[in-house]
Amino acid sequence: EVQLVESGGGLVQAGGSLRLSCAASGFTFETYAIGWFRQAPGKEREGVSLISIGDNTTYYVDSVRDRFTISSDNAKRTVYLQMNSLKPEDTAVYYCAADPYIPYAIATLRGGPYDMDHWGKGTLVTVSS
Repeated sequence: EVQLVESGGGLVQAGGSLRLSCAASGFTFETYAIGWFRQAPGKEREGVSLISIGDNTTYYVDSVRDRFTISSDNAKRTVYLQMNSLKPEDTAVYYCAADPYIPYAIATLRGGPYDMDHWGKGTLVTVSS
């Protein structure tokens, strides 16, 4: 059974940092792309960042580029999202998602018509002003 379990959310002041973790199990980790998505209250879900585990290629949306860093620890089967210089507009539930087909995952990150195969339940990040 595929499982993605997020952790690390919480309340932080603007300008602060948080590190989210996504622990994965039930699939061949190295052959997947794993990404972070978020959904703010009253808004649609949006992509944040993606990593292709096999070649360590990373992708970001413009709103988080230079502030967020995605990485993976293959031995721990865990993907991290280091979030720095947080802004109130970063407040959202952050979801981890995985897909074995990299082009679809990249398209989903950028709002394309596909969806990731597997999703976690999310972790709440609240940034106060």
